[in-house]
Amino acid sequence: MTNPLQYFSELTDPRVERTRRHHMEDILFIAIVAILCGAGSWDEMERFGKAKKAWLKSFLCLPHGIPSHDTFNRLFQSLSPEELEKSFILWVSSIAQRSQGEVVAID
Repeated sequence: MTNPLQYFSELTDPRVERTRRHHMEDILFIAIVAILCGAGSWDEMERFGKAKKAWLKSFLCLPHGIPSHDTFNRLFQSLSPEELEKSFILWVSSIAQRSQGEVVAID
């Protein structure tokens, strides 16, 4: 299976360079997986990340650990909704192609 983050690689990182402590890809991946596992808030994304830190560190950079709930909030509020939607549709479409039209429940 391909890395789902490849579909989000074209997203513009809206953050100021000097204030970036976390890789955008790390934040996006944790958020997506946390949501798929039932997280419904920024706080729950942070808790998920902390609970799964060892697993996440096995393939993410996480240079400053797990992002805080405020970091998730700030990033998603500043991302372009159109770019995020386009990336998400590309990712979901790739799943649909792999499953040959079978239903893939992600809620």
